[in-house]
Amino acid sequence: MSFARWLALLVLLLASVPGQALAQSAGQPLTVHFFDVGQGDAALIISPTGKTVLIDSGPPDARHRLEQRLRELVKEPLDLAILTHPHLDHLGGMSTALRSVGARRFMDPGFDHPSEAYRDLLNVVGDEVGQVMTPVPNPQDPRSLVTIGLGDGAALTVLWPRVPEDPFLTGTRSDPNSNSIVAKLTYGKTAFLFTGDAEPDTEATLLRKPIDLTSTVLKVAHHGGRHSSTADFLAAVKPQAAVISVGAKNDYGHPTSAVLERLRAVKATVFRTDQDGEVVATSDGNVVSLRAEKRGGASELVPGGVKPGSVALGPITRGTRRTSTPRGRGAASAPAEAPGTDSTQRDTDAPRYFSLKGSKVFHKESCRTLKRSKSDRTAYSSRAEAMRERRPAEDCHP
Repeated sequence: MSFARWLALLVLLLASVPGQALAQSAGQPLTVHFFDVGQGDAALIISPTGKTVLIDSGPPDARHRLEQRLRELVKEPLDLAILTHPHLDHLGGMSTALRSVGARRFMDPGFDHPSEAYRDLLNVVGDEVGQVMTPVPNPQDPRSLVTIGLGDGAALTVLWPRVPEDPFLTGTRSDPNSNSIVAKLTYGKTAFLFTGDAEPDTEATLLRKPIDLTSTVLKVAHHGGRHSSTADFLAAVKPQAAVISVGAKNDYGHPTSAVLERLRAVKATVFRTDQDGEVVATSDGNVVSLRAEKRGGASELVPGGVKPGSVALGPITRGTRRTSTPRGRGAASAPAEAPGTDSTQRDTDAPRYFSLKGSKVFHKESCRTLKRSKSDRTAYSSRAEAMRERRPAEDCHP
């Protein structure tokens, strides 16, 4: 199946519901649960039509707490599970969640990471999830953003990353963080911005794009760490409320006083899971009501304030690629990538990946299974390209 047909099918599957379900969901709100998972991130979106999206899953020590909440809130497999980036405080509970409630689709940035925990998760994804995807722009419309309909006008739009149209950010303070999935959830005049652990490089890249970042509620990047949530980025987002997912008395000093001050400067009402527990945000399309577990049930009402319509304000043009020069040694920007190229394709020493005819997995070029087989092979120029069609093989862990 071509990418365009596959993506169209995905959007249709997520956006469509039977007529009876539509009748039952009339007037239903959009709800976002920001779970209290300690020093990590985990949020569950429940659309007005009952579609569910899990964004991150917290650290390993919170996996049972997350599983309990998912079992209470989700009665069928998740429609989509998203891992914003392959760090343990975001992926630690994902395997348990997938085995417990299931998921029809899984998305991550496709950013290679050597951690054993990430490799193990991909094996579970291969066993438990029907479809695996990365937020790759439609090649027939590469200047657009990937948008997933969730029913009744609710939609989730992926703003970053956009490989191969925009190469991954490299040479940053933390490349996995900088290439976190950043997504905007819209419903009527309300919006939620999920930022993973996005870095200043990510924020600067988004600010250069013709994108409407305005959001009613901001999930603050990197647990309120001082490097993210720059003043320019917050000025563009204009959040009415901000949720910081953070562990009590953590070793990192999160959230930092600098970020809290910047949030106060834009007059955002701040919620913190370390102090407030789970935060539940409910939108009727005009107003968002936020209720914190440890605030005695009182709700904070904030106006939507978002202009309905497309998140992209124009064609999303190709950006520039940073070099991998270490920070502090004069890292500079390289010219924009040539059309149709991928930063991984430029390295002639980079590993190549292959799948065998009729197989659902892909292998490293050096894999013994690959060498033993005489079946026809399909070659992929990058791991991200292979992940769009296959899952990683368990014998060579590509």
